[in-house]
Amino acid sequence: MLILAIDTALDACAAGVLDTEAAKLIAQESLPMKRGHAEALMPLIARVIKASGIAFEALDRIAVTTGPGSFTGLRVGLAAARGIALAANKPVVGLTTLTAYAAPVVSQNGEQPVISAIDARHDHVYFQVVSGNGGSLIRPRVAPIEEVLGASRFGAPHLVGNAARILADRWRADAPPPFTADPQPAPDIAWVAWLGAAVSPNTAPARPFYLRAPDAKPQNGQLQKAPQPHLS
Repeated sequence: MLILAIDTALDACAAGVLDTEAAKLIAQESLPMKRGHAEALMPLIARVIKASGIAFEALDRIAVTTGPGSFTGLRVGLAAARGIALAANKPVVGLTTLTAYAAPVVSQNGEQPVISAIDARHDHVYFQVVSGNGGSLIRPRVAPIEEVLGASRFGAPHLVGNAARILADRWRADAPPPFTADPQPAPDIAWVAWLGAAVSPNTAPARPFYLRAPDAKPQNGQLQKAPQPHLS
């Protein structure tokens, strides 16, 4: 299976092509960025497809991160993924950033729980907790950091996500210390691709995954003045 993976939900603009038979990414590129995904993404995808040596029509599936993350960034990725899927007549699947963060740790089949955490600002984080084998312990939600620290009851965790260091720095002194803390700014595009190969289009739709409303509100009339991508 050939899968084009796209991630623009957080602080990177990334794409990669996974060949599941070869068990590797045959092309990938990731640019760190907080803004500007809309201008950077399509040229980046074009470079990745060219480097892979395949055509869009040869793809079997497109995978894209759906959030939580930047309201603007994730919609850029979703619009691109849906547009490519429509033009190439291929299915598209969506993966949450929290799951993509946890995937490389879960793949090690360890015993420690995994807390995926993304900075939601205002002393809150988006987070989920899974067991070492991927079983759900706390479903995705947004919560105050102090509430998230209560997950120490599951034992010394792996902390992953761009809020991993925030949690580690505020970890309770009377709780088992974190096993590891990996504050990577965005998920590894390779794991977005592998998760895209594992899920079904019927159960993993490419829709925005919001745990709360976006902070930014359009001005009156703005939606009527500017065309909006159709994402549903």
